[in-house]
Amino acid sequence: MDSVTKNRQDAGVLAAMVERAYGAAAVPRSVGGPSGWCTELGNGWFNVAYRIRLRDGRDVALKIAPPSDVEVLTHERDAMEVELAAMDVLRSHVPDLVPRIDHVDRTHDLANATWFFMEFVEGSDLGVLSSRLSFGERERQLENVGRLNRRLNDIPGESFGRIVEATSGSWRTVFVTMVEDVLSDGERRAVDLGLPYDVVRATVARHASVLDDVVTPRFVERDLWDSNVMVRDGRIVALIDHERAMYADPLMEYGFIGSQLPAFGHSSAFLRGYGTSSLSKGEALRVRLYGLHLAVTMAVEPAYRGHTDARQHEFAVGQVRAAVDLLNRGSLARYGAGITEAARRARTRAGGVARRLGATADS
Repeated sequence: MDSVTKNRQDAGVLAAMVERAYGAAAVPRSVGGPSGWCTELGNGWFNVAYRIRLRDGRDVALKIAPPSDVEVLTHERDAMEVELAAMDVLRSHVPDLVPRIDHVDRTHDLANATWFFMEFVEGSDLGVLSSRLSFGERERQLENVGRLNRRLNDIPGESFGRIVEATSGSWRTVFVTMVEDVLSDGERRAVDLGLPYDVVRATVARHASVLDDVVTPRFVERDLWDSNVMVRDGRIVALIDHERAMYADPLMEYGFIGSQLPAFGHSSAFLRGYGTSSLSKGEALRVRLYGLHLAVTMAVEPAYRGHTDARQHEFAVGQVRAAVDLLNRGSLARYGAGITEAARRARTRAGGVARRLGATADS
């Protein structure tokens, strides 16, 4: 997937990065010729990543953050620092699933961004592999993901929030702020959500009290979908792309979203592996809120990525409407003035962001 956030570099810069990380003796001899020693890994949507073959034949992986002058979503600022911190946490609990970090560079002098080298893991991502698996084998792998995800969620945190800045004792405060951040990002680029922004704000405000049921911060990947799971010989060998990790409610994990919004994938195998047979009413409401946040994020992302393919936005807009309708029990009109008033209060609490940008409440 192409994106303006992908900070691609030529062979000369990549060679300079290799020298800084591993020494001059590691730089491939063919830097001035064909660049068969470096291959872009194309499945990521945010950072650019390369497979680099060092002079001694070892393969390593290089990830480069977006250039510092490229505007990203609010929650994506310092995303590489979040990933590095998350990998440190995971290394203490599931060391066999976290690639070794070889070198981190924060000088910004070679690529106007942070970058790091890590161990290259041989394997196929589960998203690509799934099309070649039988139904039964795919179900088994998704059960394995659920089982593993449960292990990750058992990692406790001291406060709610992103790994690098977990400072709040209130999950409601953190989540409502996350929603407001992505809505403000969308308003800044005039992104169409398929519904007025105030309806989304009001829907979250109506149900926000259910978030108070979450009192214990837990490590949450948030982005553990098929393509971030590496499999070799039928076994999960690595987890990748931890930029969204935080201390949060485990029900925010991607694997739960499909239990309420089926377009995000059938979740029964994941739930079996996780050890959850059913959700309570309050848990289901929380998952619906998290699905709404995910859908809004996916609708806003393309405006910051420079995507020319409208499919992600169109899909996400449909899911925004589905999530709002589900949370509002199938009828937006039923709540009429109540939604308008809740939206007004949410707008005020958010510092008048929507008013300054000209958004209007709509039932």
